[in-house]
Amino acid sequence: MLDIDGVIRDVGGSYRRALAETVHHYSGWRPDATTIDSLKAEGRWNNDWEASLELLRRHRLAQLPDFEALVGVFSAFYFGGDPTGDPDQWQGFIGDEPLLVDATFFAALEQADIAWGFVSGAEPPSARFVLEQRLGLNDPPLIAMGDAPDKPNPTGLLQLASQLLQRQGGAPLGQGGPPIAYLGDTVADVQTVLNARAMVPEQTFVSLGVAPPHLHGSAARAEYENQLHQAGADAVLDHTTASVAHLEALLAELEN
Repeated sequence: MLDIDGVIRDVGGSYRRALAETVHHYSGWRPDATTIDSLKAEGRWNNDWEASLELLRRHRLAQLPDFEALVGVFSAFYFGGDPTGDPDQWQGFIGDEPLLVDATFFAALEQADIAWGFVSGAEPPSARFVLEQRLGLNDPPLIAMGDAPDKPNPTGLLQLASQLLQRQGGAPLGQGGPPIAYLGDTVADVQTVLNARAMVPEQTFVSLGVAPPHLHGSAARAEYENQLHQAGADAVLDHTTASVAHLEALLAELEN
C-alpha cells in the first residue's frame, strides 16, 4: 500500500506551498521547508490544515483563526476553485504537482502479483484527480481524508489491507496472511504501521519510507532518512519505484 503525497506526486510546490502561504496569510511569516519538515518529523501533523494552525500557534499569533476559515484559505491556495467542481477550472497550486511514478509502476506491481492501494490524508477530490485523471487508474482502492481517522491512527491502513485481502479471496488479517507493506514519506506514516502492528500483532506489517522529493539532492536528505529509520521504518528507499524490487525480495525471503 502507498501514501500519495511525496510518494506518488511531488507536493513541495502545492500542499506544502499552500501550508506556507496559509500561515503567511494570517501572520505575515512564511515558514520554510526546514520548518515544515521539522514539524512533520514529530509524527503528529499529517493533516496540513492542523499543521498550519499549529505553526500559527507556535508563532504566537495573538488570535488564532477559526479552523473552518483557515480551511477555506488553504483550499483557495491549493485548489483555486471549488474542490468538488470541475478540475479543469482549478487555478491553484494543485496544477504544480510533478508525478513520481507512471502507469508502468502499477503494471509492475501487478506482474509481481502484489496487490496495491492508497491510504492518504489528501482530500478525496485531490486524491482521485491524481490517481484517476492523471495516472489513468480505474477505481483504485483508496482511503482518503474523511474515510478514516488521520494517520498515525492505523484504522485506514487496516481497512484497506482487509479490503485487498478480501479481493484476493484470502483470509482476514492475522497469522499466516501475506505481509502488508506501506510506503510513506513521513514519520506519521511509519508510526501508522507500528500502530497497526500493535493492534494486530499476529499480522506481518512492513514499514517502507522514502524522503520527499524536495529533499533529493539536498544535504538534509540523509538526516530526514535517519529520522525515518529511527522512527521504526524497516527500510528507506531511494525512490518510490524501488519498492517493487524490495517487495519482490521480501516475498521471496518469506517464502523460503
